[in-house]
Amino acid sequence: MSPASPPLPTARTDAGAGPLLRAWRERRGVSQLDLALRAGSSARHISFVETGRARPSAEMVLRLAEHLDVPVRERNELFLAAGYAPHYPQTPLDDPAMDTLREGLEHLIRGYEPYPALVVDAVHDVVAANRGVEMLLEGVPDTLLTPPLNVVRLSLHPQGLAPRIRNLRAWRDHLLAQLTRQLALQRSEAVRRLYEEVAAYPVPDGDTEPDPGPDGAGPGGSGGHLPGFALPLRLAHDGRVLSFVSSIATFNTPMDVTVAELAVETFLPADPATAAYLRTRGGGA
Repeated sequence: MSPASPPLPTARTDAGAGPLLRAWRERRGVSQLDLALRAGSSARHISFVETGRARPSAEMVLRLAEHLDVPVRERNELFLAAGYAPHYPQTPLDDPAMDTLREGLEHLIRGYEPYPALVVDAVHDVVAANRGVEMLLEGVPDTLLTPPLNVVRLSLHPQGLAPRIRNLRAWRDHLLAQLTRQLALQRSEAVRRLYEEVAAYPVPDGDTEPDPGPDGAGPGGSGGHLPGFALPLRLAHDGRVLSFVSSIATFNTPMDVTVAELAVETFLPADPATAAYLRTRGGGA
């Protein structure tokens, strides 16, 4: 049984920026004195800001948000709450100004072929995918492939990839934990709805493979076929089981909300057999 999704961080712009800043400071486990030292201010001033006795300058809002590692979208909420215009633009991905970025991302994931790679947005909708991903989706019903294609829904839906994931329980736990961490950082009703939807999907009584043990090799310890360096995605495909480990990359110091919420996920073969099969399917050497 899946835990309920965590409550969204509260944000009342009519209450000023103080309560929001205090909530972020407490969430990060930082004292007023520590934050003041980092931001070049005083604990007294931080206290006055949090209680509404002082209105922070726009520069101070930005500085505090940076030191508290507030997500870019939530930084705009802080600016609005403090009475300023949003600091970061939110440019649609299909805007001509994004052409170079979009082409660069598509070139990046094409260059990763024959291995699967895709780009997702803040709610895990697929923005771009390469032929490696398309290959893994063979046999998935068209109803699940209608845009916007959501990678979490596709992975856990009973008619999606879920019946083919050999370690579904472990992979499901991984995806739900990822959504939980995301909800702890941003007020996204879309992500909350996604969590509640996929957490309610039926879970099989047991996987065809056991969950990895402490070293990633199954309950019996080392000697199993699961790689010990990361949780694998074990996926049945074309009469065999392919094994991947995934990595996620984001942009460094983004200055746009849209860009800040993009992520590139790549799937690296976790064993020689998977690598060889993908090279064969992709026409590589």
